Amino acid sequence: MKPVYFLSDAHFGCRAIHHQRTQERRMVTFLDAIKTKAAAVYLMGDIFDFWYEYKTVVPRGYTRLLGKISELTDMGVEVHFFVGNHDLWMTDYLEKECGVVIHHEPVTMEIYGKEFYLAHGDGLGTRSRSFKFLRYIFHNRVCQVLFSCLHPRWALELGLTWAEYSQKKHQRQLPPRFMGEDKEELLVYSRKYLESHNNINYFVYGHRHIELDYPLNEDSRIFIVGDWINLYTYLKFDGEEISLHRYVEGETKP
Repeated sequence: MKPVYFLSDAHFGCRAIHHQRTQERRMVTFLDAIKTKAAAVYLMGDIFDFWYEYKTVVPRGYTRLLGKISELTDMGVEVHFFVGNHDLWMTDYLEKECGVVIHHEPVTMEIYGKEFYLAHGDGLGTRSRSFKFLRYIFHNRVCQVLFSCLHPRWALELGLTWAEYSQKKHQRQLPPRFMGEDKEELLVYSRKYLESHNNINYFVYGHRHIELDYPLNEDSRIFIVGDWINLYTYLKFDGEEISLHRYVEGETKP
């Protein structure tokens, strides 16, 4: 069996990240290393720090990454993209140009006989009213139409500036860490979801920028797959074994 890979949270294009070219090169190198090995690649959201599509305009840049993704799909490798809270405004550009399958909602799917629950993770189990309100605004169709009325020059600048502010705010805080089984919202959500969907073997999320492999019961585990800003982590499943890894360019053989 060819393995499947999961990775998340690169925030490409973020003005607050000064090693963007290194990030992109490293992910392109990783994808190139697995292109003949992988059955599928699952991008679990926030790959871009801000993405907004007009009918005839998309954000500039990312040509190396998009070219490599297109090469994978041309070779028959499935590439799935779960939109995050930074790149949720995707429509059909990556589908038409790169052959990517876009997911706007959590998905349950079977992979090699195991049941996976896949999502970026934003909004699932969150207790923050301010985050819920922002998420409602960003997902609201009327607000999206109004935002589209802005000229791309101003709209994209506004989005990139907001995303830069958000990233700098997080950089001033302590690094993300596991909050404990009673406070980690995605873990609490998954355990609750499992009560009515006890067939799920693996929950896989991004969003939190931490590495987590945590057993929910004898048959179910939750994974949070880290990020591609500082950790360069990925989850690999070959039909039998599933595990988190760190990619070190020139050393790791994914």
